[in-house]
Amino acid sequence: MSTVDIKGGNTTNQGGVGSASNYEHTFNNYQFADDAFWTHGTHTLKFGTDIERMQYNFIARQNQGGRWNFSGIASFLNNQPGSFEAGIPSTITPREMRQTLFAGYVQDDWRFRSNLTLNLGVRYEMVTVIKDAQGKIASLLNISDSAPQCGIQYTSSFAPGGISPPGAACGSVGPYYSNPTLRNFEPRIGFAWDPFRNGKTSVRGGFGIYDVLPLPGYFLLQENQSAPFMIFASTKDTTSLAGKFFAGGQNLLTNNVPASKLSVSTIEAKPHRNYLLQWNLNVQRQVTSDLSVTVGYIGSHGVHMLLRGDDGNFTPHTQNPEGMFFPGGPVVNPKLGIIRYIFWGSDSFYHGLNVNVDKRMSHGLQFQVAYTWAKSIDDNSSTIAGDTFGNGLNSLFYDAPRTLRGLSDFQVGQNASINVLWALPSPKSANGLVKAAVGGWQVGGIFKINTGIPTTAIIDASKKIMGNIGADPFGIPDRVPGCDPINHNYIGSATPVYINENCFRPPTVSASSPLAPLCTDFSGADHTAPYLPSGRVYCANLVGNAGRNTIIGPKLVNFDFSATKNNPIHRISEAFNIQFRAEIFNIFNRSNLNPPLPYDGGVLFNDDGSSAGGGDIRDRSTEPRDVQFAIKVIW
Repeated sequence: MSTVDIKGGNTTNQGGVGSASNYEHTFNNYQFADDAFWTHGTHTLKFGTDIERMQYNFIARQNQGGRWNFSGIASFLNNQPGSFEAGIPSTITPREMRQTLFAGYVQDDWRFRSNLTLNLGVRYEMVTVIKDAQGKIASLLNISDSAPQCGIQYTSSFAPGGISPPGAACGSVGPYYSNPTLRNFEPRIGFAWDPFRNGKTSVRGGFGIYDVLPLPGYFLLQENQSAPFMIFASTKDTTSLAGKFFAGGQNLLTNNVPASKLSVSTIEAKPHRNYLLQWNLNVQRQVTSDLSVTVGYIGSHGVHMLLRGDDGNFTPHTQNPEGMFFPGGPVVNPKLGIIRYIFWGSDSFYHGLNVNVDKRMSHGLQFQVAYTWAKSIDDNSSTIAGDTFGNGLNSLFYDAPRTLRGLSDFQVGQNASINVLWALPSPKSANGLVKAAVGGWQVGGIFKINTGIPTTAIIDASKKIMGNIGADPFGIPDRVPGCDPINHNYIGSATPVYINENCFRPPTVSASSPLAPLCTDFSGADHTAPYLPSGRVYCANLVGNAGRNTIIGPKLVNFDFSATKNNPIHRISEAFNIQFRAEIFNIFNRSNLNPPLPYDGGVLFNDDGSSAGGGDIRDRSTEPRDVQFAIKVIW
């Protein structure tokens, strides 16, 4: 791709650089739990309590070496950086996060009939609002504020020349957020039914609500890089940056305060309750004494799920019939730099069919066959970081979370696995050395096949369009109707190009659209037909219709094999055994490949609309064949 990032003095591809944080930390968890049960007639009541005190002490060091960003190879070679960001070492301070969890439950296992048992219960689970024992916690109440609300009143010492930039002082003092967990009652219901009363068929099902609590891990990156307690500054003043790549980036931030802007964080001040509705139904049948079959369905719906991003300080968009449009102009908060955000405004949906065939060991053979056919859809798959998964887009649009609803980053549509263990029979007539050589062998294998993970074709979006100065800006192209986006003959080619670039084009709008005069042109794109359809104009500040995670990567096929030879030596003891093991992983040496990842191979167009030469596969999902031998002594 055309963007070059420099972090800590090393040249790296943009897709290989994330948030660089180093922690020295200790985590103490003090727990008091008590459970009891009481049986009365057909009822068995269970109840319990749980209290946990969490203490997370850490010292965060945030990217002291700095990160340089160049718009392309030419800019890098000419020492013309586009932006620079770094943590100021003198502002490193310890943090002491504190939180307490209170929980309790009651459950009744009611034998309603001789062949039907009901499970009825409710759980209550809440946590206190996270605090820092030193008060060093900060968040913008509104993303447009120039100063955060803090745990204590504080003014940063980062004020060279008597100038204190916005964000270097607290605007107010208050709690981190209002507590959304005070009413976390979680009902649960389940049943187990033997319809034929013969113990060979079981029907089970259940429904429950499960809360996702706002625990410390979600907020570490937020507070690690947030002014005024940690100064993580950035600048995109190209005049000040010109020719300064080898001059020391820290001086650019500390000596050029008006041009540098501080990084802050914003947490939704009044978050909604984040919970999961989950239900399941399965039928299990014992076919023979050692063979059973299970067929089941599981579904879930996540409500008010977490939306985490590394930079929410971009130009506000407008929603139009053509799509999400960025009209240009100032960013949401021109006084501040990078704004990392957490909002609870997205949803998720999962439906899965499971089939399992299980044969227990008999006659020297056991095996299990498992198959899952599932679909997971969400608005965003991030958790503690904006790019939790390598195939995920970083920092989705928090103000329009459903804009890029699509397959989850971890979606695997179909997954099948077979594992077998076979104790080889030895000849009954064998004895002596022959028996020792051919007896005691076991062979096993695990065969797995599944469909690929999804990926997204992107445009290397220009920061001047969205105003975003984060690490991984992106744009979405348009999809050419009726075109297969996958090159199915990629295997065996010198450069395995997986995505068919001809099925995508930079976004366009009708020349008669009200948006047309406001659109920024793709100067490097082909302006002739069929690349630019008749009656349409390019629109670089429009999010295209190709969507998120609409390309499914290559399937995975893998077989692992093992052979074991047991050599019991009863003269020493009854249990003494010298076991020889041989294990071969990926025995057929198959090249299982990841799809082109969005920031590493998935970039189809540069920010001017010219071809980026992307769509090629660059890494494997499994390792090549690996053989290992071992001897194990058992006594």
